[in-house]
Amino acid sequence: MSTHQNPVSALLRTDISRRIAFAFLTAPGLLFSGGKIMASSTSAAVTPNAFRLQPHDWVPNNPNLPVLHYRGVIDPDVADPAVAFEEMLTRNGWTPLWRWGVYTFHHFHSTAHEVLGVARGSATLTIGGPGGKEMKVEAGDLIVLPAGTGHKNEGSSEDFLVVGAYPPDQDFDLQRQAISADTIAQMDRLAFPHSDPVSGANGPLTALWRYS
Repeated sequence: MSTHQNPVSALLRTDISRRIAFAFLTAPGLLFSGGKIMASSTSAAVTPNAFRLQPHDWVPNNPNLPVLHYRGVIDPDVADPAVAFEEMLTRNGWTPLWRWGVYTFHHFHSTAHEVLGVARGSATLTIGGPGGKEMKVEAGDLIVLPAGTGHKNEGSSEDFLVVGAYPPDQDFDLQRQAISADTIAQMDRLAFPHSDPVSGANGPLTALWRYS
């Protein structure tokens, strides 16, 4: 048998290898970036840390709907993480409205649910009002705050940048003191998108956010 490689066979093997590699790298749920393969943040459900908060001090929080904290849903090495967040949120039924930070005083919103996507930097937030739960967030993280949930920036890096988003047709207010029982009742039945801001229609929010 000849030991020389058949050039036609070699070309066929090379072509097949390239096709297999291309199919793998372009399969749903995979991205190729910067020489590395990584999972797409919107192709499959990303499991958040979920916790409910009871009313605390003057902050009503939202006992019905849990706070959701997703880690690393956007690769911080992308060219523009803020744009990446805005595109993901828009695609999944949430409306990006601003880029900024988080106020350094306790506050909540009674007329809108809020998404905070950390595009750059890091911060320590207090969730739930004075004496509430401390949460460290960094670039790539996303938090969903149901209406009524207190939050405050306790300290952040100089480059801390957040993308804020809300359900369609919801305008957020700014509350720094107790609200009436009637306002709380309205807040407790506020509509929300039946779509997870990270994973879409089949994401965790659709199972975790349900009114009893």
